[in-house]
Amino acid sequence: MVTKMTTPEMNLVDYEGPDTQLCAVMTDSEKIEVKRAKIPEPSEGEVRIKIKWVGICGSDVEVFRGNREPEFVSYPTRLGHEVAGVIDKVGENVIGLEEGDHVALRYVWGAFAEYVCCKPFSIKVLPKELPLVEGSLIEVLPALLSAAENADISPNKNVLIMGQGVSGLALTQVVKLYSPKNLVVTDLFDEKLELAKKYGATHTYKMPSSDANTMDIVGEDFPEGFDIVIPCLLEGSGMVDAIDAAAQNGRIVMYGCIGTCHKPIDFFKVHKKRLDIFSTEPKRDIDNRRYFDEGLKLVLDGLVNTKETITHTYSLKDVDKAFETRNTHKGDTIHVMIDCEVKD
Repeated sequence: MVTKMTTPEMNLVDYEGPDTQLCAVMTDSEKIEVKRAKIPEPSEGEVRIKIKWVGICGSDVEVFRGNREPEFVSYPTRLGHEVAGVIDKVGENVIGLEEGDHVALRYVWGAFAEYVCCKPFSIKVLPKELPLVEGSLIEVLPALLSAAENADISPNKNVLIMGQGVSGLALTQVVKLYSPKNLVVTDLFDEKLELAKKYGATHTYKMPSSDANTMDIVGEDFPEGFDIVIPCLLEGSGMVDAIDAAAQNGRIVMYGCIGTCHKPIDFFKVHKKRLDIFSTEPKRDIDNRRYFDEGLKLVLDGLVNTKETITHTYSLKDVDKAFETRNTHKGDTIHVMIDCEVKD
C-alpha cells in the first residue's frame, strides 16, 4: 500500500510552559487560531523537526474557505504541509539522519507549528547553503514531476497549463524541460503571466474571469485544442473546462481540480474525444522518493526557482493575517510563507 499523507498527533493544552509549543488550529471555516500544544517526543523510527518555514498551499486555502466536503475534512483541523526545518531530535533505530540536518518534509499535514515528528520517508535532507525559506517548496516537486511524466510530453505536442499560482509557476518551469512544441498557460493576473513567460511559456493568455471558458480565449490560436491539459486550479469544476480544451486523443493530468465539482461533467465528451485522465501523486513510494531527489536537484541546478514566487511572509503568531492575505485573489500575492520559529 502506498504511503499517504499523515497528520501527526498534537496534544493541545491550556497552559504555557517550556514543554509546550505554538500551533495553528482551524476551529471552523475561515477561522484559524493559535493554540498551545505539548512538544512531541519522537517514537522509535521517528525524528523531530524544529519547523522554520511552511508555505500556505492552495489546498490549505480550500479548507480555510470551507470548500472541502465533510467526508474529507472536519473542524477542528490543522493545516500546513510545505515544510522546511531542522532536525532537533532523532528517535531510536533511525540511521542516516542527524540532529542539525536541514530538511524538507513531504506527506506531513498539520505543520503550522513549532515542532512535528515524522518518519524518515517524509524527509529530504537539504544542503545547508540552500536557504530554508526556499526549501519548503521542494515538497511540491515530486507531484509536479509525476504530473509531467504522466503527461507523456514530447516535442510534437501542445501543452496547456491552466492557472499560474505557486504550483502552476513551478510546473511551467518543469514542463519546459520536457521540450513541448508549445507551452501555453492561462491565468487571471498579468503579474503571474509575466513570470510564466520568464519560466518558458511560449504563449500566455489572461482569463477575463474565473468561470470563463478557456477555448473562448485561446481557440483562435489553437482551434484543435491541446494534446495535454494540466489544470492547476483549486475548484473541481475546472475539469469541465479542461475536457473542453483537450484535443482529440488528448490527455488530462489533474494536478489541480481536486476540490468538489459543482458542474455536470459530460463523460460522453470524454468518450468521444478518446481522452485519458490521470491523477498526479506517484502511485509507488519508490517513485515518490525518486522525484524528491530529482526535484531538489532541479532547484540546486538553478532550473526551478523556488524563491521568486515568495511574495509575503508572516510569523506563526499572525497566521490568521497570513491566511487573509493568501485568501485574497490578487496578482501580487503568490506564495505566502509562515515563519514558525517563535521568537521571545
